Amino acid sequence: MTSPAIHIGQRRVSAADPCYIIAEIGVNHNGDMALAHRLIDAAVAAGADAVKFQTYRTEELVLPDAAQAAYQSRNLGAATSQTDMLRRYELPFAAFAELQRHCQVSGIDFISTAFDAPSLEFVISLAPVCLKWASGELTNQPMLMQAAASGLPMLLSTGMGSLAEVARSVDWLGGKVPLAVLQCVSDYPAAIEDQNLRVLPMMQSAFGCPVGFSDHTIGPYAAIAARALGMAVLEKHFTLDRTMEGPDHRASVTPDDFADMVEVLRKVEAGLGDGIKRPRAVEKDVRSVARKSLVYRRDLPQGHVVEAGDLTAKRPGLGLPPDGMDRVVGRALKADVQGNSLVRESDV
Repeated sequence: MTSPAIHIGQRRVSAADPCYIIAEIGVNHNGDMALAHRLIDAAVAAGADAVKFQTYRTEELVLPDAAQAAYQSRNLGAATSQTDMLRRYELPFAAFAELQRHCQVSGIDFISTAFDAPSLEFVISLAPVCLKWASGELTNQPMLMQAAASGLPMLLSTGMGSLAEVARSVDWLGGKVPLAVLQCVSDYPAAIEDQNLRVLPMMQSAFGCPVGFSDHTIGPYAAIAARALGMAVLEKHFTLDRTMEGPDHRASVTPDDFADMVEVLRKVEAGLGDGIKRPRAVEKDVRSVARKSLVYRRDLPQGHVVEAGDLTAKRPGLGLPPDGMDRVVGRALKADVQGNSLVRESDV
């Protein structure tokens, strides 16, 4: 069966291709450009295909008195407004152009999720390999239509969304952009039992596009299961230190753990194959030993008409296989045969 595919930069992305793995730096730079650059280098070393940042203007994104989510207050150790939190981690537009240049030199794709219309306009102007859509913007029709007009490939996260909402967002994109739809559970960190990974093949069938997973769980287990279910894109929060202050560090993985996850995923991919059932070359030796051949149960004279009861099957599989019985049953022997000898079609 052919897997639906899109291209992100030079990469073909589908369930049949190596998974496109994104290290989501997000705001784990803590507003520090030096840390942002260190995170890019660490992501390259850990085997990521892309890094992803978050681009926003606080005043365009949130009302002044909007409260934090519970996980943000918990992870920050204080309940303040979203405005105060977001301003602390906001980077100027020029910073993202600098980070993109670093990515280009380092050979890793640059992506940044935009959270408001001016930021989206700026991100599009950078001509990134794709747009990564935030789950919180799943129902933002004007911005989705703005994104569609860019023609850039879209990775659409679907956290907090129903299938009907996802379908409506896909309709708003209007088939104007190459699309991958990502399963996501918007909890930080998220429990593996909440991930509902069986929606991956369902969404691939429903939308006729590659599917992926924005993984907020701790550890590689959900990602491994998702890969076996057709995940073509993986996004995972990335940090140098999970104990750093910030809203997302605790739901992130460190470079060593990220590298281990990438290694495991690549091994899993090697084992997935192409879905065509056939014997492998490595089975040839065992096949000849473990399979059986037809043998004569007893000595039989020339001219005897072979009956099914004259035959049995024993190892090794070097002669006529058991499913070839009809080639000799009902035919006369050309010469005497000995019991426990291999049956050959030339005997009759």
